Amino acid sequence: MNRPIRNIAVACLVLFLALIINANYVQFVEADSLNSKNGNRRVINEEFSRDRGAILVDGKSVAESVKSKDEYKFQRTYPDKDLYAPLTGYFSYIYGRSSVESTENDVLSGSDDRLFVNRVVDLVSNKQPKGGSVELTIDPLAQKAAAEGLKRLGGDTKGAVAAIDPRTGAVLAMVSQPSYDPNALASHDFDQVQQAWKELNADADQPLTNRSTVQTLPPGSTFKLITAAAALENGVVNDIDDKVKAGTTLKFPGYGYTLPNENGGNCGGNRITFERALNVSCNVAFGGLALDIGQEKLAAQAAKFGFGTDPIDGLASSPSRFTTPGTKLEPPQLGQTGIGQYDVAATPLQMAMVAAGIANDGDVMKPYVVDTVRAPNLRVLDKTQPERLSEAVSSSTAAKLREMMVSTVTSGTATSAQIPGVEVGAKTGTAQSTPDRPPYAWFVSYAKDGDKEVAVAVLVESSDTARDEIAGGRLAGPIAKSVMQAVLGK
Repeated sequence: MNRPIRNIAVACLVLFLALIINANYVQFVEADSLNSKNGNRRVINEEFSRDRGAILVDGKSVAESVKSKDEYKFQRTYPDKDLYAPLTGYFSYIYGRSSVESTENDVLSGSDDRLFVNRVVDLVSNKQPKGGSVELTIDPLAQKAAAEGLKRLGGDTKGAVAAIDPRTGAVLAMVSQPSYDPNALASHDFDQVQQAWKELNADADQPLTNRSTVQTLPPGSTFKLITAAAALENGVVNDIDDKVKAGTTLKFPGYGYTLPNENGGNCGGNRITFERALNVSCNVAFGGLALDIGQEKLAAQAAKFGFGTDPIDGLASSPSRFTTPGTKLEPPQLGQTGIGQYDVAATPLQMAMVAAGIANDGDVMKPYVVDTVRAPNLRVLDKTQPERLSEAVSSSTAAKLREMMVSTVTSGTATSAQIPGVEVGAKTGTAQSTPDRPPYAWFVSYAKDGDKEVAVAVLVESSDTARDEIAGGRLAGPIAKSVMQAVLGK
């Protein structure tokens, strides 16, 4: 064989080997990533022709596939429309998947490795592969109570509710208002789907956003729970009967700024008990405590409750913020931070975690929304086990905070949450925003009755309510109460 022919033979062999290696790499190494791409039409076409598994709440389908009379064979439907949309997300031929439809797609579509045997059996019996099911942690009564509570505030209401089981972290309710109808995006009429997508994305109220986990806003006075926790944990205050600075204003020497109380009151005197400071939500007291605690320790306490983390798997979420990283707070800024203003921003889920940690003797559990994953034959593939996220405070500190929160419900700003015969603790918040928009109304609470517990955070971002009537206890408190009653069976 002469040299040129030999060189050509070697080159062809190299190219052939490269082709074999590339084919194997694509089929085995990159297969999962390619299949999981939202834009992979081959996979989408195949999935749309399958009996996709159901997403369940208390045994009832909130997302399911029904037979259709078109080329795709099955139509994804959402019986409760907007009620569970922030949790289920959508399954769209054009726009892919979101929320649980996305994170649990392998199981729902039947392509999960744990369903390999099922796929082989279906292949042998000439059946189309079928997806498994996903059971959520949601309490349907609590979910409905939360949604109805927000809707009662008016058609233009924007807000969110998050409720969790303090002992496990299981999400019991998660509502975002306004919501959307995922059926419009799952339709097989693609012109209508594109029109619906355009309208949803053009809507200034952002109905596709899950406000419970993504929207971060100033938590206002509900953040005083974290300031109170830091004061107790760092020995700035030792007991709820200790006296703290109050009065009408907090001055900052050398700065042309004073921090007033809401409505200009004096909180009951120049020196009041720590418990009363929380009961009446005294800005002067908690602004002064923030200065005594210091930025570093206050930031560390917020982090222990979950600030700065993406706390939940399976849903889009934003980390809550103590302040912008690298910022050295000046005294007036630190004082405002201690009352949940300046640069502090939190999600409703995060503030529910604060109340849950206090209710759970100081342990913050990692929130989760997927309870059980099953194969098509109902065999359990996975069941979420509760996981501790952090020890936010000691059990003794948690007990003192609960005592203060309970007295805030019995004789403070949170009386709207009282439930006869039930231990209820709460903290209200009315967070200031820009001068051209109304304040945000917050309510953070927990309730215990026998072996049942729940922690709830409610945010009313805006509503039809007159500006001078906006307050956490007045707007958000009744919603939190109805959710707690639903969970406790009251």
